[in-house]
Amino acid sequence: MRVRSIRDAAATVRGRRTDLNLSQAELARRAGVSRKWVSEFEAGKPTAEFGLLLRVLAELGLVLDLSSGNDAAPSRVARRVDLDALLNEQRAR
Repeated sequence: MRVRSIRDAAATVRGRRTDLNLSQAELARRAGVSRKWVSEFEAGKPTAEFGLLLRVLAELGLVLDLSSGNDAAPSRVARRVDLDALLNEQRAR
């Protein structure tokens, strides 16, 4: 998924957390952050600490992959993903 804003990242984290049937409190405990931090991040707080975000992503099994806009441009069409299908696939696991 291409993340263009903190809200995109927050929605991905929230979706993955709920797919894994984790409460905000349980995710916070496992990732070593506060429940308040998880709640604020999922609400789109624009000043989330990057190090804490990386901990949460790791706990959820999510990977942050950075590339330049130039690297992604030639295969933009090939990289489009049906997000609904992807979420349904994750829920079926």
